[in-house]
Amino acid sequence: MLQHTWLPKPPNLTLLSDEVHLWRIPLDRPESQLQHLAATLSSDELARANRFYFPEHRQRFTAGRGILRSILGLYLGVEPKQVKFEYESRGKPVLGDRFAESGLLFNLSHSQNLGLCAVNYTRPIGIDLEYLRPTSDLESLAKRFFLPREYELLRSLPDEQKQKIFFRYWTCKEAYLKATGDGIAKLEEIEIALTPTEPAKLQTTPAWSLLELVPDDNCVAAVAVAGFGWQPKFWQY
Repeated sequence: MLQHTWLPKPPNLTLLSDEVHLWRIPLDRPESQLQHLAATLSSDELARANRFYFPEHRQRFTAGRGILRSILGLYLGVEPKQVKFEYESRGKPVLGDRFAESGLLFNLSHSQNLGLCAVNYTRPIGIDLEYLRPTSDLESLAKRFFLPREYELLRSLPDEQKQKIFFRYWTCKEAYLKATGDGIAKLEEIEIALTPTEPAKLQTTPAWSLLELVPDDNCVAAVAVAGFGWQPKFWQY
């Protein structure tokens, strides 16, 4: 998987119909910036932030939601506070109110101190990010959530390769399920073809494309997009 170059956003940000914009978002922000971001959140977002027990989780949620609002505001031409969300049955946020008619679709994922956001027009889209971490029951999780051929590939690998392959499978499946709005219960129904040296392909449906990412050391990510023929652009917030 390639390391991509994440560029600072240009002064005149334009999203073309055949583009997918991917944003890399460091979530550990200074207190002054967190206060500014918190001021852009809705009352239900603030309530959700305050339910986190650990301060760093509360701060990262605030940063992620506030920066998501800032990014979407850039495309919509409004202040971050004005962005309105609605929530699908499984809790996935989508643009609400008058912004739903813009055709702008997005998805956000975060793990530890990093967030990723994917934005495009009209194509259903999902993104997932996972830090590689020790997982003691890795093979039993794979047996439960992966298809037999995926599980067998994982089992056949040397121990030092298993962790990365597990999380590559996981992010690809999760990105697709986030795009379709289906829950994690369908994880074992999504078939992914990949190897340690070959990029992932979504076998379940030929109408979707996958792009794997390495947005930071020791983590993997994937974006699932309906259709083909789109161009990714990589921005650093």
